[in-house]
Amino acid sequence: MPQWVIIAYDGTDAGAPARRQAVRPAHLANVAPMVESGALKAGGAILDDNGTMIGSVTIADMPDRAALDHWLATDPYVTGLVWQTIEVQPFRLAVLAKSAG
Repeated sequence: MPQWVIIAYDGTDAGAPARRQAVRPAHLANVAPMVESGALKAGGAILDDNGTMIGSVTIADMPDRAALDHWLATDPYVTGLVWQTIEVQPFRLAVLAKSAG
């Protein structure tokens, strides 16, 4: 199955952090089934020098670009206007560290 790396940056306006926090629970609920199925390999926040979340990076297995685009179009971080700039690249995961725990 094709893999993708998604780099998504939040808006830079004064309301951007509040939008992220407002829809974060819905975003996490939306990706939970992807984590469970193994479609979401990794995901997390991009931080600025102060530790403030300013975007996200995700590595996902999707059947094709259309499936990826559908997920992006319906994710709360997109519909809630959190992610303002999204870059998608084909990706091949070479190493995955085992989690300690």
